[in-house]
Amino acid sequence: MIDKALVESALAQAIEGTDMFQVEVTVSADNRIVVEVDSMSAMDIDACVAISRKIEESLNRDSEDFELEVGSAGLTSPFKVRQQFDKNVGNEVEVLTRDGRKFSGTLAKTTDEGFTVEVARKVKKEGAKRPVVELQPETVAYGDAKTVKYVINFK
Repeated sequence: MIDKALVESALAQAIEGTDMFQVEVTVSADNRIVVEVDSMSAMDIDACVAISRKIEESLNRDSEDFELEVGSAGLTSPFKVRQQFDKNVGNEVEVLTRDGRKFSGTLAKTTDEGFTVEVARKVKKEGAKRPVVELQPETVAYGDAKTVKYVINFK
């Protein structure tokens, strides 16, 4: 079986000096290697091909046969690493917490401990006839979030 650390090392060399980052690397028992990368800017097929070639150069196909798939993190896939949170500051996200709460709003900021989402909520002010929509910060620790996804709006 191909060593996952070898693949991760080859990936690190392939993306060194770029704004790309590793999201996930999996190596199955039958040597199916899946590499998922993302970028702070745009990802294109040419970048994935270049990464694939550099990883293949570091592996020996003569000693072990393998299948290699390199792709970008999907637009609707849940965030897996901190850089994805940083990349999406200012964008609308949907959060599902481990205790079952679900809300969406604008990802306002990220810290080492967690992230803050500005959620629009209706609040009835004292003496007011109608509720007013206010942005309220909702801070969540990374470990308390079950899934966080980018929300696609067609406005």
